[in-house]
Formats: sequence, C-alpha cells, structure tokens
Amino acid sequence: MSKLWQKNTSTERSVEKFTVGNDREMDIMLAPFDVLGSLAHTKMLESIGLMEKEDLVQVQAELKKIYREIQDGKFSIEPTVEDVHSQVEFLLTQRIGEAGKKIHSGRSRNDQVLVDLKLFFRSEITKLVKNTEILFEQLIVQSEEHKDKLLPGYTHLQIAMPSSFGLWFGAYAESLADDMELMLAAWKVCNKNPLGSAAGYGSSFPLNRMMTTELLGFDSLNYNVVYAQMGRGKTERILAQAMSSIAATLAKLAMDACLFINQNFAFISFPDELTTGSSIMPHKKNPDVFELIRARCNKIQALSNEIALMTANLPSGYHRDLQLLKENLFPAFLSLNECIEMTGFMLQSIRIKEDILKDEKYAYLFSVEAVNAEVLNGVPFREAYKNVGAAIEKGEFKAPSMVNHTHEGSIGNLCNEQIYKSFKANLKNFSFERVEKAIDALLA
Repeated sequence: MSKLWQKNTSTERSVEKFTVGNDREMDIMLAPFDVLGSLAHTKMLESIGLMEKEDLVQVQAELKKIYREIQDGKFSIEPTVEDVHSQVEFLLTQRIGEAGKKIHSGRSRNDQVLVDLKLFFRSEITKLVKNTEILFEQLIVQSEEHKDKLLPGYTHLQIAMPSSFGLWFGAYAESLADDMELMLAAWKVCNKNPLGSAAGYGSSFPLNRMMTTELLGFDSLNYNVVYAQMGRGKTERILAQAMSSIAATLAKLAMDACLFINQNFAFISFPDELTTGSSIMPHKKNPDVFELIRARCNKIQALSNEIALMTANLPSGYHRDLQLLKENLFPAFLSLNECIEMTGFMLQSIRIKEDILKDEKYAYLFSVEAVNAEVLNGVPFREAYKNVGAAIEKGEFKAPSMVNHTHEGSIGNLCNEQIYKSFKANLKNFSFERVEKAIDALLA
C-alpha cells in the first residue's frame, strides 16, 4: 500500500487493514476539499519561495483537472492507496512528475485533514441551512394559512387549553430559528483555518497562514498551532450539537404528526400514497415517514455524546482515535438533510380537520376562557377559578363560543413576521457568499 509516510519497512497486513478501516469510503467525501486545500497551499508555497513559478503553474492546472474529475465522479481511491491525500499527491506526481512531490512542504497529514474537514463541514452546513430555510418558510406560510383553525392544546397529554394550527406550525418555525443560532456558532468554529499548524506544533518554514486563510475564504485562523489540532473532535462535537438541535425540532414535529393522525385524535390526515398499510389489517394507514424521521433524528441527537465519549480522555496532540469520528458524523449529514426534505414534502400534503373543537369532549378546553371572562368583569381570579370549577363539577359549565387572545405570540397574534425577520437576520451572519467567491477564485 502506498503511504505518504512510507520508509523502508512494511506494515503487517492485518494491522494495515485494521488501521485504514473505512477511511477510503469516508475520504471520497473529502476529495474536492483536499484539492482546494492544496490549491491554496501551493500558491502560498510559491509566494514564500518554496515552489518555482513554473512548478506552480503545472501543479495548479493538474489540481484543477483532478477537481473536475472528482465533480464528474471519475475519481476513486485505489485499493493500494491509504487515503485521499495520498491519492491526490500520487496522481499529481504520476502526471506531472517532480513538481507534484513538492506540494507537501510545510504541512502534515494532520493539518491537511483538518483543513479538508473544515471545508467539508462548511459545505455541509451550507446545505443544512439552505434546506432548513425552505422548511422554515413553508411552516410560516402554513401557520398563516391555517391560523384560524383551532385544535386542542395539551399538558401532561391531558386536554388543556385551545390552541391553533397557526400556533402549531409557527412553533416549529420559531424552533428552527433558534436552531440556526446553534448552527451559526458551529459555522463560526468551522470557519477558522488550521492549515499551517502541521502536525500540531507548527513549521520552521516561513509559512503565510493569513494568505491561505484568505484564499480559502475562512473568517480567521486557528491561531495557536497546538489548539488547531486540539480542535479536532471539539469541532465535530459542536457541529453535532447544532445538528442535534435541528433533529430535536424535527423529531418532536414527527411525534406530533404521529399522534395527530391517530384515529383517537384525527386532527390531520395525509393522502393514502404517503402512508403505508398493514399485511393483515386492511384499514391501516401508518405514518411510517414520520416514524422514521423521529427515529433518525433521535439517532442524530445521540451523535454529540458519541463524539464526546470518543474524545473525552484524549490528551493534546493527534491520536488515531480521531479517524473514527468520520464514520459517525459523515452519514449524519445525509440523514438530517433527508429528514428536513421529507418533513417539508409531507407537510405540503397535510390535510387539516375543520371544527375540531366543536366536539363535546373538548368543552373543558375553554375553562380558562370562562375564568378570564369573569375576571374581566371584576371578579377576583381565585373566586372566578372556584366558580368555574364548581360549574364543571355540577355539570353546568357552558363553554364560551369564541377565543379572544390578542397578546404577542398567542392565537390571535402569531408574530410570524417577527419570527421571520429573526430567522432571516441570522442567515446574514453566515458568510456563504464570501466563501463561494473565494472558492470560485481559487478554481478560476
């Protein structure tokens, strides 16, 4: 097996197989970002005199060709090659000769994989945020569309007070707005450049780390070279926590949907083609999509703990344990994006039952309305509470015919405009456009 660190000895095959593990499969996802890191790094090497101009021209042209091959699905990591870094460097050397051997000066595989990961995470955050934005806007629209349709609110899973579909949809929209606060924090941590930290202790070469920071569109550096390496594991954990927050929102919405579609509730329904049946019960219409969203999102919520346990007792410096973080985290990006997209897809076809609260069993939902009506007429709250309670016990309670909530965030005043503005204001703090321009310039 070809290795960047190969000397004159060989590794026993079982050890080699065990230590490489699933790295090749995971590293395919890092391939375009490995090329981007090398494009920036080699430009910097030429600027400080560690690469000739002619070599740089050759290296840059071939790296861009490899990048296009990756985008076209024509790139693979050969069975005899250890990882993506080795594959890119060996391809380069095979195609252009000696110039390809110069691209590793001033860096280690440690900071090379760190920058690959940061660039990859940045790309995945962009996808998650854009998908979340689509779902958020859909929830706001549905909140407004269904704001006058009432449904029962529950506490302790007991009938509590009147709610509305406007509140229900809007609640999940605002939850996603808060989730973006955590994702923005993860973006800020991911968008710091570790390149130039080498194996975690810097380099004796006069590297220009600010140059690679600007070329790759990072906001700033991981300044301390030891911390740059220590940040591996921590970065993944913070990102997993942000993903967990979105997942928690989706899992709760999915649970509501499973509950509300139940015949004993029957608040919502979906077209037959979006539900599944039973092998022996012809009447069944199962909410399998929402059940799987719930399960997948609960699995994602465990991710930050898995990462924490894998890294909790590691001292500073690089350790091979960190390789396994990719196996836990990488598949979660696809899973969470699919859950966001499927939630939106299902909600597009939701059918909402009209006049739910006209059912006699929901009469007591209005007990607080009755208490408040007495208070507005001058009766002290505790006395009004006792009066309504006594009427309920005697079977004499009559539910009010209307709900009149006008304060901020209530049934009659959803504040969706304010929630919308809050979400959009947060999006402006992600430097997506600047990153895109930097990458486009690097590939030009």
